[in-house]
Amino acid sequence: MKRKHNPVLTPRAKELRKPMTEQERKLWYLFLKDYPVRFLRQKVIDRFIVDFYCSSAKLVIELDGSQHLEEDAVVYDNERTVILKEFGLDVLRFTNREIDMQFGLVCEKIHDEIMRRKQFPNPVA
Repeated sequence: MKRKHNPVLTPRAKELRKPMTEQERKLWYLFLKDYPVRFLRQKVIDRFIVDFYCSSAKLVIELDGSQHLEEDAVVYDNERTVILKEFGLDVLRFTNREIDMQFGLVCEKIHDEIMRRKQFPNPVA
């Protein structure tokens, strides 16, 4: 099995933490940052930098802009998901539009997936 961390990408991941998209900022500051289960932003995994990562739940969250609808991007995202699954990770994908228009539902889906994977008592009241 390949190494999960690729130190070559670490400087780029650090750069990406500052200029987050509007939707990444919203999800981070209004939900994930203070969520009782730790999430990391712009985490290097293999040859990828994922938007959000929860190691204890083995979960990746990706936010996709409209460019992810293009054929090449769909192929790349599918390949990326397969490789991340090889590390035992699952990927939840949300569009920027979902973050903008259905934020509560997105947070609920993330929470439900964490609860399913971790079987924690309900930390969000």
